Amino acid sequence: MKKALVTGASGGIGGAVAARLAKDGYRVVLHYHQNAAGARSLWERLTRAYGEEAAALAGADLRDSAQVADLFRGVGRLDLLVNNAGIAQQKLFTDLTDRDWDEMFNVDVRGVFLCCRAALPAMIRQKSGCIVNVSSMWGQVGASCEVHYSAAKAAVIGLTKALAKEVGPSGVRVNCVAPGVIGTKMNAGFSEQTLEQLRQETPLCRLGTPEDIAKAVSFLASPGAGFITGQILGVNGGMII
Repeated sequence: MKKALVTGASGGIGGAVAARLAKDGYRVVLHYHQNAAGARSLWERLTRAYGEEAAALAGADLRDSAQVADLFRGVGRLDLLVNNAGIAQQKLFTDLTDRDWDEMFNVDVRGVFLCCRAALPAMIRQKSGCIVNVSSMWGQVGASCEVHYSAAKAAVIGLTKALAKEVGPSGVRVNCVAPGVIGTKMNAGFSEQTLEQLRQETPLCRLGTPEDIAKAVSFLASPGAGFITGQILGVNGGMII
């Protein structure tokens, strides 16, 4: 059975990605940091649907290199890594604190770096493997009042492109999904008026769903994407073209 690790699996997008990969036949390791209850609930749902071998739980703070090393030692051989864990924050640039900036980059960039570094030696040895990073459309074009988030997600895009060139000769593919506005708890703070405005600004006239992102990750991990690496797949309803 193929094995995948999904970071931040207790969240909306992470949970949908994990569920889709379980449906695709992966044994999915569900990473979580603080939301153990959410991860446990997902584990119960997946094991009921696909059997006890379908999923496993693994907690770790991805900002901590020692915990990441322990996480990957426990996971063992890995076919697919989905770097989904991340945070967001809306704040005027002039109000950003050092802590705001550092925390954003520690979670959204350092966590991706540490997980890729931990996963790659085994993938390179086995001459196969796939990494899918989750960025954001704001990493492509920037967002007002989200400068640190946009900068961090742009860094994930740069990491994806450079790493794909470096590990491609070893048979490892690295791609990125850049979601648009997705209906998750991360956007729960928006008013209905704001959400309606975002719908109207989207050519497909709706917000995205976690399942939209899950389908994109599933495709990039599939044999059908075997000649695709270093690419940024925008899943944003046409808001960013």
